[in-house]
Parts: sequence; structure tokens; C-alpha cells
Amino acid sequence: MEKHKEEKLKKFGLHIKKLRTELNLSQDNVALNSDKLIKATISEIENGKRNLSFTTLLDLAKGLGKHPRELLDFDFETYYDELDSADNSEKK
Repeated sequence: MEKHKEEKLKKFGLHIKKLRTELNLSQDNVALNSDKLIKATISEIENGKRNLSFTTLLDLAKGLGKHPRELLDFDFETYYDELDSADNSEKK
């Protein structure tokens, strides 16, 4: 996997772990509150080792008792931010 993608997954994982701990939930609690997630999957997500699908994102949100948009509400550069940055550096 490309380094910048790995970094984004790690940032996302840290954000998810922060949300979970702020809610005083264990990984087991999140798994029990979700439809299909298991503790190992949650651990992989939190450690930036899993690139999750949209349906997994929805299930993770359910397990945390949060709206899916809250899971994506953290500071990260998107693909489009990188394109804008590349375009601006080429124009100089």
C-alpha cells in the first residue's frame, strides 16, 4: 500500500479509537452494538491496518452509536487537496 494511504488509514484509526474511548466503549462493546463487526476488525481499523468498505463504515458507526459523518469528521488531506497542492506548485 502507498505510504500516504497508510498514513490516512492510521489517522482515521486514531480518530475512531478516540471516539470509542470518549464514549467509554471497549472494542467488544462496539462489536456487540454492530451487526457484523468483530473485535479483531475493529482493532485492525484502529491500528490503520484495514481499508474498510462503505458498509463496514456504516456498521462501525452503528457500533459506536454515531452518525457515519461523525466518523469522517477529522483533519485529513483528501485526494483533491493533494491535486490542488500539486497544481499550485506547478504554477509557480
